[in-house]
Amino acid sequence: MMEKGDNSLIIILTASLLHEIHIAKSLLASYGISSYIIDENIDLVYGRSVFEGFKLKVNTSDKEKAIEILEELDFS
Repeated sequence: MMEKGDNSLIIILTASLLHEIHIAKSLLASYGISSYIIDENIDLVYGRSVFEGFKLKVNTSDKEKAIEILEELDFS
């Protein structure tokens, strides 16, 4: 059960190309939604063979709106 004010992060987008994640992050920011890129440099450390994609996370309270925005612009 999520407590009121819970600022847990949830993945809303995974992409193999970092620039796609940056575009989505900028787009969400233009709507006032903060987002966070996870594993931005992981491929440099471990290489592409173990890399599963860059992840964009938002606060759980922003999840529905963020997904709606990305889907409206066919970014999912």
